[in-house]
Parts: sequence; C-alpha cells; structure tokens
Amino acid sequence: MDGLEAFLAAEDLPPAFRRTVERVCEPLADRAQAAHARLGRTAVIALCGAQGSGKSTIAAATRAILIQRGVDALVLSLDDLYLPHAARERLAREVHPLLITRGPPGTHDVELGLQVLAAVARDRTIALPRFDKATDNPAPITERPAFVGPAQVVLFEGWCVGARAQPREALRAPINALERDEDPDGRWRRFVNTALAAAYPSLFERHDELVLLAAPSFEVVAGWRAEQEAKLRARTGGGMSPEAIARFVAHYERLTRWILEEMPARADWTVPLGPDRAPA
Repeated sequence: MDGLEAFLAAEDLPPAFRRTVERVCEPLADRAQAAHARLGRTAVIALCGAQGSGKSTIAAATRAILIQRGVDALVLSLDDLYLPHAARERLAREVHPLLITRGPPGTHDVELGLQVLAAVARDRTIALPRFDKATDNPAPITERPAFVGPAQVVLFEGWCVGARAQPREALRAPINALERDEDPDGRWRRFVNTALAAAYPSLFERHDELVLLAAPSFEVVAGWRAEQEAKLRARTGGGMSPEAIARFVAHYERLTRWILEEMPARADWTVPLGPDRAPA
C-alpha cells in the first residue's frame, strides 16, 4: 500500500474523497513541487479555508502525495500556534472577555510560527509545534513530532491564513448577535482587526503561493462544524451542543465573510467548494 492509500485508509475517508484527491490534492502537490523547483528553496504554500472545509485533510493528503513522490514536505497548522490558556485568560481580563476563545487573530503565537518556518528551511532537527485542544495548551515538547530539515515544501493551513485586515469603517456595525450583545462597543473586533493588520502580515506573507478553499457561503460553515462535532461525539463522547457550535462559529463569521469576499481576487488558486465540501 502506497503512502496515499495508507493515509486514506487510516483516515477512513469515503470513496468520494478521491475526487478531491484528483481535483485538489494532486494539482496542489504539482504546484508545490513547481514552486520549490522555481525558487530553489523551501516553498511555503498557504492553504486557507473556513472551519470544516476539509483543509486539514486536504493538506495531509497532499503531503502524503508529495512524500510518495520523494519530496520532503510537512504540514504546519495555524491551530498549532494558539497561545496557551493562561495567555488568553490575560487577554480576556486586560482587553476583552471574548479573547478567551482561541482562533481569531490575536490568539496565536505569531513569533513561534516565524521561528518554525525559518527552522524547517535549515539543515537541522526541530520539534514541530502541536496544540492539545483537550488541555487547551501547547503539547509538551516530548509529545511533539520531530522533523529533520530542510523541508522542500511546507503546507501552511489555517482558517484565516493569508487574510488581510478589514477597513476600519467596516467594523462599526455588528455582524451577528455575538458582536451585538457581547462586543457592543466594538473593542473585540477592533483588537482582532488591529492584530491582523500589525502582527500577522510577517507570518502570512511568508507564503509563495496562496490557495483558497472557498465555501459556497458562510451559512454552510456552521453545518460543517456541526458534522465535525458529531464525529467527535461518536468517537469520544465529547463535543459541543448545537447552541455552543452556533456561538463558537459566530467568533469567525466576520473574517470568514471578508475572506470569501476579498481573497479570491488575489489568491493564486481559488477552489470553489460545494455544500458537500467537494470541489465544484
């Protein structure tokens, strides 16, 4: 069994995912290889997609294809750069209570991301970052996978990787009930937008190609997230209630809508997705 087949079997992916492999993962692997050959150094491919769009699975399947082709590739997830719980607690006290929720800009360790991208391009061994969502903290270094550089390709995936800040006037009116009721003065959304404008460009602009997995609309995102939680409940007995999912996804609504509006015009490749996540 080759690397891709082993990955598909281990992840128990449905036969329909092979369409995604053919139409997204294999072309993405081609683009990554071409970028590495063109640049003569580690190529960083940014993969942006809304919650539940399948970006993590697509990134992992693309890596399996690259490894099968003899390309040294790794996946770096924005989720693995979350700040520790204590740091977000401090932000929640000092800036705004909504910052306890990980995910929006301002809740990641941008400097760690820059250090990782620099380290994996060198001839050295690095412990890749991992975030343990069960403990809401970075995993101990003893539990982090080792990578021996230099990498030829880094697939950098995340829900807002490559995003740009909104114009300030766009922040005035709340976009949903969460903003209306819990951020009436706009302090949280201004902090998030300022972080995206000031701290994140140094990390997000490290990409050599930007690929967007474009959801058909924001409205499908909550449903995608609900499917993820249903799988989690079946596997572990945990997971969020429908009400908790709706509130959680509301933290991401503003920027997700902005990405779908703004990013396609400048992405190197935009992959339209159907409501079933399949490439349209």
